[in-house]
Amino acid sequence: MAGILYLVPTPIGNLGDISIRCRQTLEEADFIAAEDTRVSLKLLNHLGIKKSLVSYHEHNKAAMGRQIVERIAAGEVCALVSDAGSPAISDPGEDLVKQCAEAGITVCAIPGPCAAITALSISGQSTGRFCFEGFLSTAKKSRREHLTALAGERRTMIFYEAPHKLLSTLEDMAAVFGPDRQVSLCRELTKLHEEVVRTTLGQALERYTAQPPKGEFVLVVAGAPAQVRQAPSPEDAAARVRALMDQGLTRKDAIRQTAQELGLPKNVVYDAALDA
Repeated sequence: MAGILYLVPTPIGNLGDISIRCRQTLEEADFIAAEDTRVSLKLLNHLGIKKSLVSYHEHNKAAMGRQIVERIAAGEVCALVSDAGSPAISDPGEDLVKQCAEAGITVCAIPGPCAAITALSISGQSTGRFCFEGFLSTAKKSRREHLTALAGERRTMIFYEAPHKLLSTLEDMAAVFGPDRQVSLCRELTKLHEEVVRTTLGQALERYTAQPPKGEFVLVVAGAPAQVRQAPSPEDAAARVRALMDQGLTRKDAIRQTAQELGLPKNVVYDAALDA
């Protein structure tokens, strides 16, 4: 009988955020796959749990993933954890989930801590529609290309960033999105020095240039403002009527179609066409 892969979220700062279900799953699993066994061992010691740990991370995920899948297929239960937060989100666990899915193995996700959702909920930005962009590239060209592709994004955007890269990221964001774009910088979430700075990209760049950033950040950036559509002018209507007549439509049909396309009353289009 095939086993199960459990995705077990771990605290992003406050150890009190571990849930009863997460703790029970860690206790009952046959083994735990951890991004960094040293970090996970501290959590297990805190919980008083002794369990077999295997290392599963970005640099060994292909080979180790196959071994983990084989063990689960043989009937073992594996609990996958990352250093903090929900595994498989901007995390090598994504590949293990795919491998298990391809092998027909059941994957069960347990709800719990997630830095992206925690930051979004306290950001003060729009939460109705949002997109998660994870970590940006350390290479300036790739980072700029990524941000440029998001220049017209209307949804709220969520990014993860390390303190030593924050200034470069803010500089590029200000250049692509504009210095007046709103941003919420959420730092050290659930920890002793948790802080949320709600400001603009330009002001954030000034702030952290003068005050070197510390701690891990989640950046919640407002989406692009809606483009205000200009009402079509009589000249636009007349030009469209002429273009349709050149295509073979009668004046009457050209006026009717233009009115529909531009959302204008037929009499306005008619008058514009006569004046042209």
